[in-house]
Amino acid sequence: MSSVTALSTAPVERRERALAALAEKPDGVVEAIAAKAEVTPAEVLAILPKGAATTAEVSEFEAIWTEMSGWGEILFIVHTDDIVLEAAGSLPAGSEGHGWFNIHGDSPIGGHIRKDNCAGITFVDRAFHGRRSCSVWFMNAKGSAMFKVFVKRDEARELVAEQLVKFEALRDRYAGA
Repeated sequence: MSSVTALSTAPVERRERALAALAEKPDGVVEAIAAKAEVTPAEVLAILPKGAATTAEVSEFEAIWTEMSGWGEILFIVHTDDIVLEAAGSLPAGSEGHGWFNIHGDSPIGGHIRKDNCAGITFVDRAFHGRRSCSVWFMNAKGSAMFKVFVKRDEARELVAEQLVKFEALRDRYAGA
């Protein structure tokens, strides 16, 4: 096989590995599925069933953030190979300065986001360990999530209805875009 042929089949092989890993655990952790298939989380999101992943342009970063800052308490997750950090709180308003998107306010969620590293935003609506899960993933150019914002669950472990309505309305603005 020539190197040109090998290069042209690589994306097909990556997709096939991702599809096989997703089929094994369709409601599993996206990062674990990606690791098993040796692909990026973005490649797994791209093969989810129709309607499970809706993308928005990175130019919508601030509009999406601002909208989500009115959702009340959410679950903010940063997932790396070394830690899955979860913080519950409201998203503070953000502002740009010194090359960062700065978030500070009356919330345990705060800090500085390298907004220019965001390559896309994906609304994810899929089963996770047998339950519906809805989140917004801010993706970097390497195909990983910089961070994720999840619709919160109530005491009965059900998605908070008011927040779910807001998630669906925001996601639907970008469906078909």
